[in-house]
Amino acid sequence: MENRHTPNESPPIWHSITGEEALEWQGSSLEGLSTQESQARLQKYGPNRLQQERRRSWYRRLIDQFNNILMLILLVAAIASFILGHSIDAAAIIGVVVIIALIGFVQEGKAEQALDSIRNMLSPQANVLRDGKRTTVPAEELVPGDIVLVESGDRIPADLRLIEARRFRTEEAALTGESIPVGKSTDPTSDDADLAERKNIAFASTIVVQGNARGLVVATGSQTQIGKISELLRDVEQVKTPLLQQLDRAGRVLAIFILGAAVITAMLGTLIHNQPAADMFMAAVGLAVAAIPEGLPAIVTIGLALGVQSMARHNAIIRRLPAVETLGSISTIFSDKTGTLTRNEMTAQAIWLGDEQFSIDGIGFAPKGSFYQILDNGDKASIDLSKVSTLTDFLRAAVLCNDTELHQQEGHYQIQGDPTEGALVVAAEKAGITTADLRKEFTRLDVIPFESEHKYMATMHKDGNKQCVLVKGAPDQLLEMCDSVFTAEGDIAIDHNEWEKRIHELSSRGLRVLAIADKRTTAIEFLDHHHVEKGLRLLGIIGLLDPPREEAIDAVNLCQKAGIRPVMITGDHASTALAIAKQLGFSHTEKALTGREIELMSDQEIENIILDIDVFARASPEHKLRLVKAMQAKGGVCSMTGDGVNDGPALKRADVGVAMGVQGTEAAKDASEMVLADDNFATIVRAVEEGRKVYDNIRKTITFILPTNGAQGLAIMLAVLSGSILPVTPLQALWVNMVVAITLGLALAFEEGEKDLMQRQPRDPKAPLLDLFLLWRVIFVSVLLLIGVFSMFSWILQQGGSEALARAGAVNMLVTGSAAYLINSRFLINSTLSLSGVFGSSPVWIAIIMIMLLQMAFTYLPFMQLIFGSEGLALSHWSAIFIGSILIYLIIEAEKILWRRIELR
Repeated sequence: MENRHTPNESPPIWHSITGEEALEWQGSSLEGLSTQESQARLQKYGPNRLQQERRRSWYRRLIDQFNNILMLILLVAAIASFILGHSIDAAAIIGVVVIIALIGFVQEGKAEQALDSIRNMLSPQANVLRDGKRTTVPAEELVPGDIVLVESGDRIPADLRLIEARRFRTEEAALTGESIPVGKSTDPTSDDADLAERKNIAFASTIVVQGNARGLVVATGSQTQIGKISELLRDVEQVKTPLLQQLDRAGRVLAIFILGAAVITAMLGTLIHNQPAADMFMAAVGLAVAAIPEGLPAIVTIGLALGVQSMARHNAIIRRLPAVETLGSISTIFSDKTGTLTRNEMTAQAIWLGDEQFSIDGIGFAPKGSFYQILDNGDKASIDLSKVSTLTDFLRAAVLCNDTELHQQEGHYQIQGDPTEGALVVAAEKAGITTADLRKEFTRLDVIPFESEHKYMATMHKDGNKQCVLVKGAPDQLLEMCDSVFTAEGDIAIDHNEWEKRIHELSSRGLRVLAIADKRTTAIEFLDHHHVEKGLRLLGIIGLLDPPREEAIDAVNLCQKAGIRPVMITGDHASTALAIAKQLGFSHTEKALTGREIELMSDQEIENIILDIDVFARASPEHKLRLVKAMQAKGGVCSMTGDGVNDGPALKRADVGVAMGVQGTEAAKDASEMVLADDNFATIVRAVEEGRKVYDNIRKTITFILPTNGAQGLAIMLAVLSGSILPVTPLQALWVNMVVAITLGLALAFEEGEKDLMQRQPRDPKAPLLDLFLLWRVIFVSVLLLIGVFSMFSWILQQGGSEALARAGAVNMLVTGSAAYLINSRFLINSTLSLSGVFGSSPVWIAIIMIMLLQMAFTYLPFMQLIFGSEGLALSHWSAIFIGSILIYLIIEAEKILWRRIELR
């Protein structure tokens, strides 16, 4: 089917023509395009995506590396050194600054690429009609002429001329400035209608907040309204996180401290020891160069980027980088039940009709299984379905008040639509009811889509010369709307108490219960809520089984060991929710709080019970926000899962909003920090563990790097204050900083999580990065390395070695001692005195081998000796260096023993 217009013909004003005219102009039909035609048009029009978001150019990212007070200090020091005639020192300082800047430049690029790859994983999907069948395709593959189906919570994937619309409203604030959702229709509007008045157009990137619709794609990619408005294109998300901002603040404090120490040291050296001012200035430069941890920001960025990539490999897609840090602080995980804690393989198991009870065997979406009647004594009896008209009528209603389809592909059955509705379609197919034939026979005239505030879906059908309304929804809601019950003998008055007992009996077995009702009506033009909210006839209730995920059971157990409370929030009946919670191993399963009870409680009352209730049933998305606020008011750090458009406020308010990647709407994904590619609760727990590991490794990295700088700075300071020779020159300090940053400093970013990582309590997000323990460790190790450096330097001088030889020994002692401390740093408190502790990390030993090769070059290559003023060491020197390094390692392990004893007390 081809477009019926000439190549140079301008497209019509879509909002001013009828839907039929739009279809004709696009060469399409209500059945959609063929697969072959859609591929041809994709080649012609190109993919349906906006131009790339603006991002920092490579040179801007490189320049930004120098926008750091510590780097600026080094550059000033280099310029001053050059003016004083120390050109080699100046060149070396600039060389190291450039190398460190390049490391940051490359790693920030990798972090941005990681976020780009994550965005690609979140490419939105679109429901379209191809070859007359409903299918799901990537939104990028949409072409003009496609017929797209959208419903509440979806993001509109292209500009659509609406062909059908049922109570359809969209949120267009970002495009038109409308502060409230806009109602849509299919009627043409005037040619000159403003953008906000084009009621028959659903614009790309806007969000459906109510109803459903069928629309013709009339513009894709840059031709859409959103594509034409360049002001709406946002810059790429910056990789600067609260942790990096905290490091920046620490850097400014450190810079002031280092500059102060350098100036005071130079002044005292000049005044007390009568040293030349130029020499003391270079000593101050050396102290600043030695003490500044230039590579730390780049290494922290690497750690965060690695965390993002690792989580993505485990189906946890991070949309905003700060979430990596926050995950390590999570103390409560609010989780949906269906599909997250359970398998999302809904299967009908039990049916109550009038005074008859039936069971169905078979699990999954394959329409294979048999129906049995439950006798008074509890036994099962086979039945002839053709003779049980009430059951047939019930299943027909379940299929008609339903939008889901069952497909078979390569021998596998799949549900296109909601799994709960899919279970009803599968049950009907088991009874020999063909969905497609039934829906053709009973034409749907109107629909009220399911909305959480009403808890039901209603459809109106033509039944011969009459009309009937079918309603499907939460049983407690429908019972209030029914005044009679359908039985084989005729309609009888409803006994609400009896049906509530039946609902409770099914729910207590862990079944999700739905009720189905009908109503005969006179001719009405459209269906509204007042048509269905009273006078219904109950057809029956059905119990659906969604078994817990095995991995979710393990994840709940792991959560509880880690001091994290899993809390279930579900729209299901309280008995169903409690039954599943018990199977999963939740702690507080004595009582479930319902949505109605939440509505009757004040915020203070919710805060009083929030720590004692693990199951919230019959809860709506609006209740989630109150629960999040209550938990945060009690000092908790929480994540919240969600999949619907109404979950947005709770997802945004939560410390980490988690959207469902499979069942979730685009609105939910936009409001979240993390998306689950598999909708699995266990994936959240794995992400929390990864977040803890990332933060743990960053703390280890900071604790490792700072003592190396501290030891060098202290060595230079003490040498100046005592009037002795500098054990490490500024150039040598630069060398140490550079090789430590690009080798040893990177190793801990790749460290696996410690075994007890998920047995610790969640960290306090307000706790400083460098707490008293880490400050002590930095000072303690700095002093140990300082002793090692001075001891080696003095020993070689006492043996008659030259200053160059002594300095070569001191630098190698510092680097080798740092390599030994790197092994200590694998565990901050736990012991590494074991084979796995010492040799269990390949990155650590690769880094150690790399730095020792670099030190061999520093020590023995002639041109390196010329630049850095070093000499080749003898075997006896190396023996002393290794003995000193082992002593440093053992002393730190002994210090760890003391800390572990303090913790036990």
